[in-house]
Amino acid sequence: MILAIDVQYTDDKADVAGVLFENWFSLDATQCYLTEVAQVAEYEPGSFYKRELPCILQLLQEHKLKPDIIVVDGYVYLDGVAKSGLGKHLYDSLGGKVEIIGVAKKPFVGISEKFAIYRGGSQKPLYVTSTGDVEQAKEAILSMAGKHRNPVLLKKVDQLCREAAKKRTQL
Repeated sequence: MILAIDVQYTDDKADVAGVLFENWFSLDATQCYLTEVAQVAEYEPGSFYKRELPCILQLLQEHKLKPDIIVVDGYVYLDGVAKSGLGKHLYDSLGGKVEIIGVAKKPFVGISEKFAIYRGGSQKPLYVTSTGDVEQAKEAILSMAGKHRNPVLLKKVDQLCREAAKKRTQL
């Protein structure tokens, strides 16, 4: 199974969403998960993982999730090959047993165009990095359902965490 994860922050709280699906061609989620994190670390430039990693780990633990692959909104390697990003820190935290694929909407300084993919006729690329084979990861993201830049299930996980944060702040 594949799990896409995203996090939405509101002040010092976070809403974490997970969308579980069977394969790269899936149009619908098998299951959706939400976790509210009561206290998150301050944002630290260059060390974003310190804020997001505990949120992701809480979602995985709270729902006892053990996917084969995790897709994160961000980078595995900030430079594509060696400089650890959120995905690499997650990979290490899980004992190197789960492949992590990072899909980022914005280029990190120095990232090569070889990590860019274009979907749905968009002129804006997505940047794909991975703990596994990057070319296979790029093909996987390209094969995901959806006619637009962002695959349907990656958009869904983004919407879920945003909606959860909005509901919580309206209470």
